[in-house]
Amino acid sequence: MTERALEARALSKRFGSLIVTDNVSLELRAGETLGLIGPNGAGKSTLIAQLTGRLSPDEGAVLLDGRDVSRLPTHQRARAGLVQSFQVPSLFRSFTSLANVAIAVQAAGGHSYKFLRRADRIPEFVDPALALIEEVGLSHCADRLVGELSHGERRYVELAIALAARPRVLLLDEPLAGLSRAESERMIAFIARLQGRHAIMLVEHDMDAVFSLANRLCVLVQGRVIANGAPANVRNDRAVIEAYLGDDEDLAGGAHA
Repeated sequence: MTERALEARALSKRFGSLIVTDNVSLELRAGETLGLIGPNGAGKSTLIAQLTGRLSPDEGAVLLDGRDVSRLPTHQRARAGLVQSFQVPSLFRSFTSLANVAIAVQAAGGHSYKFLRRADRIPEFVDPALALIEEVGLSHCADRLVGELSHGERRYVELAIALAARPRVLLLDEPLAGLSRAESERMIAFIARLQGRHAIMLVEHDMDAVFSLANRLCVLVQGRVIANGAPANVRNDRAVIEAYLGDDEDLAGGAHA
């Protein structure tokens, strides 16, 4: 796994006198799962926003497959293969699961929106949408309104939408947030099935999940990268352990944070 799918080069972002990301450099290799971890307020969300284009860095660059995409807006980065799944699902609650995913298939294919025809009635969109819904294990929910689904089910609809974009790089923002233990175990198993097919950046507070899924960890504290390496090495890194004291004390033991 030597090919760089995504790279951040010296990204810095300030809000007034507050430095939120401070000269952050990291890389995500093709087929790799990188865990991005750090205490609350470490700058993880701001870093992700800079990678996806929702925030412009004050300094530095973002490269996708070696191409500088720093000036591209979010939707163009998504078209290029950089796709984010959000912590809080953002879906059309009055549409069915199938309609939500079919619209995503339509958008990913660059098709113009046909306002006189519903995306979930057009076979070229419905067939791949149904395949994605089946892949995430929600075939039984295809015709249900998203507003009627549980939080966990909505997470899978959102993942199907993300996969519809055929991502080269998939950014998962706290995919276990709000899930029960059983739902979390199912989500971890699903992410494991995605590994190798996509380069994955995983932002997650559940340390058990991070250590079981990540090939490599990057630790962000006060906007700076303080450790970057194999999970076993990061687990025993004294600077990482000290940075988590009083906040995520169980990091060294790999327990839930």
